[in-house]
Amino acid sequence: MDPSGTGYYFEDLPVGKKYTTVGRTITEADMIAFCNCTGLTGEIFTNVEYQKSQSVMKGRPVPGAFVYCLCEGFGAQGASRGTGLALLNVEINFEGPIYIGDTIHCEIEVIEAKTSKSRNDSGIVRFRQRVVKQDGATAVTYNALRLIRRREKTS
Repeated sequence: MDPSGTGYYFEDLPVGKKYTTVGRTITEADMIAFCNCTGLTGEIFTNVEYQKSQSVMKGRPVPGAFVYCLCEGFGAQGASRGTGLALLNVEINFEGPIYIGDTIHCEIEVIEAKTSKSRNDSGIVRFRQRVVKQDGATAVTYNALRLIRRREKTS
């Protein structure tokens, strides 16, 4: 990342580049705010007694969509600040549960990079992203295709 706080430009993202985001411990307050904001108010997330007696999960699970959104935010706070122009496509797999109290981070690898055919100010980059829990287990994987700003050419 640029020391001024700007994220990676297209030229900084060759195929094979890897980086890791900051981590975050998920709290109940985080999850409830997300559930209330999005309407994901199913009892598995909002009713402790239901979760204890009806769920097969051992612990307080959080919605997979919440985990995905957190990791998107991790990237927006750093790697794509000021350089990310558009999210074009996402393919996502939820591989394991994440619970309140888990700490997650995202490991990112560039798997495709090409200049845009319709815009000369940007390139198209596909990222493979892996959400990792504190014990090293992978909880979510996704590929995201993004439009990323190119550096301005100097004369």
